[in-house]
Amino acid sequence: MTAASPAGARRPSLLLVTDLAYEARGRRYCDEDIYLSSRLREAFDVALCHPRDAAALLTGFDTVLVRNSGPVLHYWEAYDAFLLRARELGTAVYNPLEGRGDMAGKEYLVEMTAAGLPVIPTVDRAADLAELPDVAARYVVKPKLGADSVGLRFVTAAEARAELEAVAEGSLLVQPRIDFRHEVSFYFVDHDFQYALYAPDPERRWVLEPYAASAEDLEFARRFIAWNTLDHGIQRVDACRTADGALLLVELEDLNPYLSLDRVGEDVREAFVARLTTSIASLSR
Repeated sequence: MTAASPAGARRPSLLLVTDLAYEARGRRYCDEDIYLSSRLREAFDVALCHPRDAAALLTGFDTVLVRNSGPVLHYWEAYDAFLLRARELGTAVYNPLEGRGDMAGKEYLVEMTAAGLPVIPTVDRAADLAELPDVAARYVVKPKLGADSVGLRFVTAAEARAELEAVAEGSLLVQPRIDFRHEVSFYFVDHDFQYALYAPDPERRWVLEPYAASAEDLEFARRFIAWNTLDHGIQRVDACRTADGALLLVELEDLNPYLSLDRVGEDVREAFVARLTTSIASLSR
């Protein structure tokens, strides 16, 4: 799909992959992507499609932007077809498909735990449960390929062991349930920090407020951005502030991180859109 502006200059085309009907707890996916598509249309010829349709439409666009497309476990076959077709065609996909965070499943949490990185301790085998702190009264069990809290449960240590022993090895993650002051998210485009938001009430994860990140906070977040080695893309580093003031990684969102753009000021939102536009345009050249 190649269109021309009135002046005759060719505008790059962009396929924005989103599920506008997906109902996320505490968030309006559709509002965010309607807004983003309207702003990106200033620089690109933009079309929106459902993730189930993406593989069939790739050849018509210069770049594919994966946004709020919902957890891929709801459409695995279509997602696999999209990955295969995009790699086959050499399509410029944003985020690039080489992400090592949530894009590849949550195995990275186990790897980071073993490497001693500041992450909530995570194991995926019953034999490794002894490596978790034994002070937790409850544990979190969740699918390694899950997202958006799908399948997440709070269990006892005995129940966690039983669940790990009952399923295929490596398919579940177990973490101690951490008491924390708040959760905080750091948002990046490429390797450039854009803004931070936090949830003052741990029971209301998506009631977010602007957060003034300290130099130490940003050093923490950038450590994971560097670990992921993506040259381009939107990444969200989710962390929790423990009772002793330390930050621990909760998730590294590098597939389709929700941006909570309705929770930031207009100046921050404008700066984010400008930076995102520049980053996507660099892939179209």
